[in-house]
Amino acid sequence: MRLAVLILTLFSSLARASDSLSPLTREEISRGWLLAFDGESTFGWKWEGSLEVKDGNLIFGGTQKTEAFSTLKLTKAKAVLVFSLEGPGIPSLTVGGKQIKLVAHKGMQRLELEINPTGDSLEPIVELNVPAGSQIVFSKIACIPMGGISLFNGKDLNGWKPFRGEKYKSVYSVRPEGWLNVKNGPGDLQTDRKFDNFVLQLECFSKGKALNSGIFFRCIADQYQNGYEMQIHNGYKENDRTKPTDFGTGAIYRRIPVRKVVSNDFEWFAMTLVAEGRHLRTFVNGYPVVDWTDDRKPNDNPRQGSKTASGHISIQGHDPTTDLNFRNLRILELPKTKE
Repeated sequence: MRLAVLILTLFSSLARASDSLSPLTREEISRGWLLAFDGESTFGWKWEGSLEVKDGNLIFGGTQKTEAFSTLKLTKAKAVLVFSLEGPGIPSLTVGGKQIKLVAHKGMQRLELEINPTGDSLEPIVELNVPAGSQIVFSKIACIPMGGISLFNGKDLNGWKPFRGEKYKSVYSVRPEGWLNVKNGPGDLQTDRKFDNFVLQLECFSKGKALNSGIFFRCIADQYQNGYEMQIHNGYKENDRTKPTDFGTGAIYRRIPVRKVVSNDFEWFAMTLVAEGRHLRTFVNGYPVVDWTDDRKPNDNPRQGSKTASGHISIQGHDPTTDLNFRNLRILELPKTKE
């Protein structure tokens, strides 16, 4: 019996991301699942009343009335919530704009549902109104965007174009496995299409220690890497993942660093960018690392101010050491937002 438990525990640990930095399994990470609750903090939530994390659970309510919502907004998604109800009152729960009727139930409940399959609205993943004297306790709140389109066909660079010029040295090629390889630098591989509000998801493999690259977005046409940048750099200082080197993987470079370096070199890691107007959220291996609103004055140049207009997406070749693989690049366009 003990041997069976040991084997099950070992298998479970191997299925999860390295160092248990994400509570999602490798399969969930590769598919694009995102955590609205990271299992350890209130990051990504706004509330009035009482919200706390205890024993790996996110607890809303208590002695005072509590209203809360997730800052993650999606459309065309699937959500999974695992929760229990405590106290006499029944909370009001809205998932992706859909009111959920809750009933008293002992123990944990599991809720799975699709969010706005028509894609015509953009709502918080979860909104809550908990009466005083009651609680709703979540052990899991996760979601996966649905209905995105592929940005890379795994065969050639159709839909992409490298920025031309003698000083640009990057080589962009398609490996036999169907991966996009970026080697050498500097360089800039841009999408033909432009995007403004979207969910961008991809997987990356850094073939060297603390290599530097990035995903630029809302880029100005015919200009070299002139857009926001979602950073790729798995380095961190003093053996402390909360001290990223050069802003860290998932950062909005030169704007806000990640709160933790979740990914590792020499293994595949997933990245997600949710660009909703001025509000930008990023996830690495499904774990939320950035929740930032660009409050600068509007400007057509994102280096000088906030830009919500559409622009190209591009992959950076940073320098001669650059050597990274990319796969499963996909994008889901989101509705326009009011500024």
